[in-house]
Amino acid sequence: MLTLMLLRHAKSRWDDPSLEDFERPLASRGREAAVRMGAYMARQKLAPDLILCSSAVRARQTLELVRPHLGNPATEFADALYLATPAALLARVRKLGADVAAVMLIGHNPGLHTLAVSLSGGGEKAGLAALAAKFPTAALAVVTFAARDWPAIAPGSGRLAEFMAPKRLP
Repeated sequence: MLTLMLLRHAKSRWDDPSLEDFERPLASRGREAAVRMGAYMARQKLAPDLILCSSAVRARQTLELVRPHLGNPATEFADALYLATPAALLARVRKLGADVAAVMLIGHNPGLHTLAVSLSGGGEKAGLAALAAKFPTAALAVVTFAARDWPAIAPGSGRLAEFMAPKRLP
């Protein structure tokens, strides 16, 4: 079984109009949410073999705050993940090797949201409805696949195993 964890970057700051979008850092609320989401992932024993992270500042800072809860997975940063389309994100995931059973992708909306909805052909109705409605900052979707290798995953072939947003954390 393969596991794809889709984590949207945490809430970023908008108070400095001189910053390019790519350079926007996390807001204090975002930092807090990322730490809480990392602790949640640890409690759920969600441990990726590999993390693929957008190289945007807010995505990198989100990773810095969740990573201490995830062990020490290999990490790759890619400019191509910044505001990537769902098709581009899926193409990147399909390139993963057989040695990766669980991958976490840290990225941006709308691509991340659309990809999560597209891949989730099954799962608990409440989770699917929540995912379809909104993919908030620092939210996590976990989609599992019966496939043996990443090139075989396709829209509708996954099962939404979990969808959690910071506001729903205990």
